[in-house]
Amino acid sequence: MILLLILGVGLLGVSITALLRALTTNRLKATERLSAIDEYGFSAESTAPDIAFGADKSSVARLLSAIGAAVTQRFGSIREEDIRAELMAAGIYGMSPRALIGYRVVTAFLLPTLVIVLGGLSLEFVALAAATVFLGWMLPLVIVRRKARVRLQVIDRRLPDLIDLLVVTVEAGLGFSGALRLAAEHIQGPLSDELRLTLQEQTMGLGVDDALSNLAARADTPGMRAFVRALAQGERLGISIGQVMRNLAVDMRKRRRQMAEERAQKAPIKMLFPLVFLIFPSLFIILLVPAMLQIVKVL
Repeated sequence: MILLLILGVGLLGVSITALLRALTTNRLKATERLSAIDEYGFSAESTAPDIAFGADKSSVARLLSAIGAAVTQRFGSIREEDIRAELMAAGIYGMSPRALIGYRVVTAFLLPTLVIVLGGLSLEFVALAAATVFLGWMLPLVIVRRKARVRLQVIDRRLPDLIDLLVVTVEAGLGFSGALRLAAEHIQGPLSDELRLTLQEQTMGLGVDDALSNLAARADTPGMRAFVRALAQGERLGISIGQVMRNLAVDMRKRRRQMAEERAQKAPIKMLFPLVFLIFPSLFIILLVPAMLQIVKVL
């Protein structure tokens, strides 16, 4: 029985893949033609954002991108720019927004199908499958948003260390770009990746202000916005960068201390649910059940 169930799920997945590939064959051929044209030095304006953001090389990624493009053209309410910003915040530069939309479509089809295959065509499982359509549609986006939130928290937490390192290197006589390059070598994690992207943009000819503005757009946190704003104002007003960085480091550490105090104040409220619904019932069972059994035995 289990073998037949596994075989049925496998055949269903192959059928869905074949159906999606048949529906998107024309678009895949068009994408291959555009890729061939791009190899000769030409590119279409409609595909420029995806190529600039991250080209999908594998056949599965191209298939998902084609599905996402079809859904985007069918439903104009899906904005690729918003999805692009969330992918950038999560540090997923190798995936295009249309590929993520393709993942959402596939999971929206596979989860209800899996529920129906496992549970049958009863009314309860059909209703559960209908509910899992929305779950499958939102699941990839929720994963990307969670990864982006964790990544931005790490960047905001490491930002005071970056500013301290910039203060030391700038006051030692190193230029700002050189200080950023040195900081990118010594700091690990997503903040180092963002600094390397900023330095790469400067190497390609982008100005320091524009590169820092792009850094603030990719890592959109309160600390990063204050960092970029302070640098821009210091350069505009002619203030020493070392002094600006020193004052900013003090403000960053105060903000980090305030965030820690805020989380500490939220901890009792977050502990209330497991305390009431998990710990107290077990404690009552251990304390009251022997006493109740003794009372019943005496009566």
